[in-house]
Amino acid sequence: MGSHTESPDREDPFPTPVTRAGRDGLDALLARPDRALIGLDFDGTLAPIVADPEQARAHPDAVPALAALAPKVAAVAVVTGRPAGVAVRNGGFAGVPGLERLVVLGHYGAERWDAVTGTVTAPAPHPGVAAVRAELPGVLDRVGAWQGTWIEEKGRAVAVHTRRAADPQAAFEALRAPLAELAARHGLIVEPGRLVLELRPPGMDKGVALVDLAREIGAGSVLYAGDDLGDLPAFGAVDKLRSDGTPGVLVCSGSDEVAELRERADLVVDGPQGVVALLRLLAARLA
Repeated sequence: MGSHTESPDREDPFPTPVTRAGRDGLDALLARPDRALIGLDFDGTLAPIVADPEQARAHPDAVPALAALAPKVAAVAVVTGRPAGVAVRNGGFAGVPGLERLVVLGHYGAERWDAVTGTVTAPAPHPGVAAVRAELPGVLDRVGAWQGTWIEEKGRAVAVHTRRAADPQAAFEALRAPLAELAARHGLIVEPGRLVLELRPPGMDKGVALVDLAREIGAGSVLYAGDDLGDLPAFGAVDKLRSDGTPGVLVCSGSDEVAELRERADLVVDGPQGVVALLRLLAARLA
């Protein structure tokens, strides 16, 4: 399992990946930052997890840390299941000096916001989302999982949160099969997360989005940080890039709720504050 240690021959407490592949990825990033892609999830990685996703905001030190690092690397991308515009608003990313080349890939890459233009580009919404949205309240009622659950409208997707339920994990498990059936009937898939089940179109995930951007910019190394099940495809993408010769680093924004991510990570940090600390250390090292 990934963790971090302090290197005694360095002045700052720079974390050391526990795997050889992770150390090679970090060395490549530090050697050629101008070819490095930094990919970051939003909720749980740049922003603390909260009961109401609408209240999620980036860690107060996240934007300054990103603004310090971004000019020193090839690209910084926020890769999120949220609509791109919502992530930009909740992150406070627009109009920030230093973030002129920031990219936000929303809806797992189906939407893209570029700071240079300030606009979102996206394909037409999948018709299954509207159909699922209309049927969802009835499904929750029939399952008996209405009490304490909460439906989040995401435009190109819809999510059901169970964090507020009396028994959040039991409600989550009770809904998995009915929501999978509902999604399949309308050509959608279910993306499970930390006490949330998201119904969304197939064909795009964080891994596809990350690889597409890495190829677009000709990345020579990739660092990706995430905290949830939806980040596993991005971890898989970094593994694939590494097997193809592009070094990479996998960072877990520490969560005991998603053990698989921790076990696959080269480096585990202490939630959003740990991610921010890592970004600041990278910026300082590349100064």
